[in-house]
Amino acid sequence: MSDQNHHLDTLQDIKQMMERSSRFISLSGLSGIAAGSCALVGAWFANDRITNYKFETGPDFNADRGEYIFKDSGSLLFNQLFLIAVITFFAAFFLAFIFTYLRSRKTNTPIWGTTARRLMINVIVPMATGGIFLLALIKNGVYVFIAPGCLIFYGLAVLNASKYTLSDTVYLSYSLILLGIINLWFTEFSIYFWALGFGLFHIIYGTVMWWKYERNN
Repeated sequence: MSDQNHHLDTLQDIKQMMERSSRFISLSGLSGIAAGSCALVGAWFANDRITNYKFETGPDFNADRGEYIFKDSGSLLFNQLFLIAVITFFAAFFLAFIFTYLRSRKTNTPIWGTTARRLMINVIVPMATGGIFLLALIKNGVYVFIAPGCLIFYGLAVLNASKYTLSDTVYLSYSLILLGIINLWFTEFSIYFWALGFGLFHIIYGTVMWWKYERNN
């Protein structure tokens, strides 16, 4: 009986070694929670800015032209929202890195290696492609599809990278892609789709990952 248990322990050790060599398992659930929290805060600031913008910029009635006109073309609002998005991204990235680094210390696995490089490549390619596509939309003044585009391309990046990290991330990727597709038909609610996808979905994902893989540690 003891020999059988010993063999089972050995097989388990081999399985863990193979998993460590082929998958980046240092990704912490707390990273998802932190990133999602940053996204919710950013969405709140963005929504507040949009609401105030409507009161600050019009519309005003022009008696000479006999119509309502806006005081601003929307470029000011876009620049402000872009700044909020950039700050949110870097805050989320920084916190995600910190929690991932701490988990790598606990699991005694290197944070940068062959698997991590493969993971980064598989994330960067869809993200960079999406970034170029979104820049083209911005250049042509097509702002309504920026939010759903972010969700779709980010979901594709997560899906592409899921084979090099915890397999559970595939569910997050499918959720983000589906949410982005639905958002294409309801662009007037983009800020809420953004908060749901980048905020709530990440918090749920991070909580599940923490409970499943890190709670006992």
